[in-house]
Amino acid sequence: MESIVQPTLDFIATNAGWAFPVMFITSFGESFVFVSLLFPGTSILIVAGTLMSAGSLPYWPVLAGAVVGAVLGDSVSFWLGHRYGGGIARIWPFSRNAELLPSGVRFFRKHGGKSVFIGRFFGPVRAVIPLAAGIMRMPRGRFWFANLTSAIVWAPMLLFAGDAVGDVGDRLIGSANTVAVVFGGLTAFGIVGVIWAMLRPGRSRS
Repeated sequence: MESIVQPTLDFIATNAGWAFPVMFITSFGESFVFVSLLFPGTSILIVAGTLMSAGSLPYWPVLAGAVVGAVLGDSVSFWLGHRYGGGIARIWPFSRNAELLPSGVRFFRKHGGKSVFIGRFFGPVRAVIPLAAGIMRMPRGRFWFANLTSAIVWAPMLLFAGDAVGDVGDRLIGSANTVAVVFGGLTAFGIVGVIWAMLRPGRSRS
């Protein structure tokens, strides 16, 4: 993951004009169902926030790119679910993890339309919920409302969380050390998440 995160942030820091498209791709990848499982979008957004506090990254292009990417990532996932229905379960990554799509559908059935908003903030199901909403034929107007409002909250939340951590960390241990600590913590959290995702199907079958 470090091989993607640090070069991405270094590129934005030295090429401010690319901040919007790079953060758009980052947020889109985190939200799009077929990329999200392999893409460290959340880590990039949080660490980007720590660099924003140090003045290394421009605020508005980073923020706008993150919000727009999140909206379009969910929108494409929703369209795929609406277009192909349950048959999409035969495609990777669902073909490798039989519980991934059903867990998203169950989450949608339990929480209804508000699941699109709620699911944005839960990593294991974030990108699956819009797909499930499309499969379950959620009305487009309701989906777009939940999609837009959740993206407007989610992206700034991650960026400004990193910004706040960076501000405090800069005072206590320096900006470079803060980025290292945040990145290390996110890496550990990601490893735990992967292990949880691998073990969960086994527990469901037992």
